[in-house]
Amino acid sequence: MTAVQGTAVDIRTEDGVCDAYLAHPAEGGPHPAVLFYMDAFGLRPQLRSMADRLAGAGYTVLVPNVFHRNGRAPVAELPEFIDPAARPDLFRLLGPAFEALTPDRAMRDADVYLRWLQACPAAADGPVALTGYCMGAGLALRTAGTFPDRVAAAAGFHGANLATEAADSPHLVAGRITGELYFGHADQDPGLPAEQQERLTAALTAAGVRHTCEVYEGAPHGYTQADTAAYDPAATERHWEALLGLLERTF
Repeated sequence: MTAVQGTAVDIRTEDGVCDAYLAHPAEGGPHPAVLFYMDAFGLRPQLRSMADRLAGAGYTVLVPNVFHRNGRAPVAELPEFIDPAARPDLFRLLGPAFEALTPDRAMRDADVYLRWLQACPAAADGPVALTGYCMGAGLALRTAGTFPDRVAAAAGFHGANLATEAADSPHLVAGRITGELYFGHADQDPGLPAEQQERLTAALTAAGVRHTCEVYEGAPHGYTQADTAAYDPAATERHWEALLGLLERTF
């Protein structure tokens, strides 16, 4: 692991300023770029730490506050440790931010994030990779299909609602994806039940997308997040191995 430089940045979008975190190796570069999509609890020290670890492996990492329409991060005040008792109130407070982030708005933002990385001196030329957590896994999947020429690879971990029966479900972009995908599903996840896992795999297979979908046995939804009760250290390390392996194959 190399020394990392982390910086708060502001990105101008069509709907105002998006606050974000940029991390990259302190020396050398430019480095291959990774767009890191947050989980529902948003841009906070835990995600900055994850971005730093990824940057330490040799990447330039951008973590935008995708809820920027509802304010700078944190959109809702977060406890240092998110236990199950805190979740209902947090999701109630975050409800307006979820509603504001429609698929159209999310992809309009994704275009801005990708263009910002294209112009970033710390980011290498060429397609980027994506990684996403919880709701961010769906954003990564949707971005990979919306901007296939700009995405080399995408990963999603403990994703939710990836392959619903809705007309705008993320899995419906599968036919436009050209990069390689990896998904590490949580075990018995109510946000991504077996029928959705099967629907996602079937869509990617039918579209000829290079992909791997795995269930992390015993790992709950949110297993990568060390500031929550869902954290699973073994599953998290497995996630790092899978993510770094994907990046090494595709960059």
